[in-house]
Amino acid sequence: MPLRKNIDLDYYVIMPNHFYGILIIERRDTARCVPTRVNENRMFGEMQPGSLSAIIRSFKSTVTKRINELRNMLGKEVWQKGFYEHIIRNENDLYNIRKYIELNPLQWEIDEYYSGSDRS
Repeated sequence: MPLRKNIDLDYYVIMPNHFYGILIIERRDTARCVPTRVNENRMFGEMQPGSLSAIIRSFKSTVTKRINELRNMLGKEVWQKGFYEHIIRNENDLYNIRKYIELNPLQWEIDEYYSGSDRS
């Protein structure tokens, strides 16, 4: 599922209290990945455009707006702060993570946040 020109969403699952997904990011301009000098105008800790953090922030913002429009609850927080990331380095790693995502909904009833009244 293409999200942007260089980003695809591979396996994913939407759970009642969290979301798992594999982003495939193709780097077209490898020169951008390794800066040759520090940008003196950029503040320490400022988000880099095109970075994983910027991609996740944009995704969360777009989804939050749509969820809140559907619920008629504008301005309500939807996501936890931050996210977990893991670089997939080989086919075995990719297989294991895809399998985890695929099987995760079967674990919902033993999740610490499961209340029994959730409908998934």
